[in-house]
Amino acid sequence: MSDEKKYITAEELKKHSKQDDLWISIQGKCYNVTDWVKEHPGGDIPIRSLAGQEATDAFIAFHPGTAWKYLDKFFTGYHLKDYEVSEVSKDFRKLCTEFAKAGMFEKKGHGVIYSLCFVTLLMSLSFCGVLLSNSFLVHMLSGGLLGFSWMQISYLGHDSGHYLIMTTRGFNKMAQILTGNCLTGISIAWWKWTHNAHHVACNSLDHDPDLQHLPVFAVSSKFFKSLQSSFYGRELTFDSISKFFVSYQHFTYYPIMCVARVNLFVQTFLLLFSTRKVPDRAFNILGILVFWTWFPLLVSTLPNWTERVLFVLISFCVTSLQHIQFTLNHFAADVYVGQPEGNDWFEKQTSGTIDIACFSWMDWFYGGLQFQLEHHLFPRLPRCHLRKISPIVQDLCKKHNLPYRSLSFYEANVWTIRTLKTAAMQARGLLWEAVNTHG
Repeated sequence: MSDEKKYITAEELKKHSKQDDLWISIQGKCYNVTDWVKEHPGGDIPIRSLAGQEATDAFIAFHPGTAWKYLDKFFTGYHLKDYEVSEVSKDFRKLCTEFAKAGMFEKKGHGVIYSLCFVTLLMSLSFCGVLLSNSFLVHMLSGGLLGFSWMQISYLGHDSGHYLIMTTRGFNKMAQILTGNCLTGISIAWWKWTHNAHHVACNSLDHDPDLQHLPVFAVSSKFFKSLQSSFYGRELTFDSISKFFVSYQHFTYYPIMCVARVNLFVQTFLLLFSTRKVPDRAFNILGILVFWTWFPLLVSTLPNWTERVLFVLISFCVTSLQHIQFTLNHFAADVYVGQPEGNDWFEKQTSGTIDIACFSWMDWFYGGLQFQLEHHLFPRLPRCHLRKISPIVQDLCKKHNLPYRSLSFYEANVWTIRTLKTAAMQARGLLWEAVNTHG
């Protein structure tokens, strides 16, 4: 019969995970996305990471309901044999449906307006302090205000990258370029490239770029085997330089976080001026030029080089609170080596994330990302809803005997330093072994 369903096994589906042959399964139906991967708004990394697998939960998490209608043109005619849905996935999908019916993905509250007003105030005070005062202390305070404004701007950029905080996609793209490139000097194209990969492969040592920080950091001794980075397409070599830096990483963690912004600037330039296909490259470069025009001009108006250097350092140090927060969410969580699997989406997010507990009146400070697990499970959900759904996620984790870790900011720091120290002691043993061997 012509309408009889055709089936392939999971093993046969895995064979379609090559560069020129990419299939995925969504709700048991197999789709050929080989050509679509080049046009995918979320980039090629998420699809390539889940190619050859059942990826329904990841698809639901990242796409609105309107995306389903585009799948038919990619349907291969094959269904996945013995397609089953775990109890965890059933509950996760049920929650997604309930949140969608309640309109939670569209109801963004007034947080964006409040944040824009707050950022405008912070940057105005910083600029006025530099331009209208001759006081050293006022200038240093202005540097701190600028760093604090960068933190809040980054949260807006993060939100605009995940969902439409503006009325249209065009205005949302403008918001991305403004908050990312123009005001912070960090390309939204670079952020999307790395951040989407991070969400799909949360805490995979060889697939998640947010854990690949050699030669300065290694959160696991598994890095000592010189893993092959799927994201960067090169080996993460654990050489003598890496051994030295990692051996003292629990001491250098905070100092490096204070200048981590420099690395983000470098990564932005490396991507924008690479041969890799970059969406909206011209707009991204233009936005970066805007930043590297106003920021040096602002710094140059300070009376001497001492104040200029201190101003920049203070702004970077204040912003380092955000860099620390991001690493606290993942450095001390569980890690693994290998390709992410689409059929354990919920489990991977719970094992790879750590929430930061705080009072509700401090939510603005963390940009909603203290609810890291909730954000990873529902990345399109506006931050104003994350606290509301936290008890629901906790209950679901408890029901399925999955970890839900929520630590105070202090406790999360302790866990992170302990993780870094454990790897450092192991690396130090290798370092001294190498010194004794080679004299």
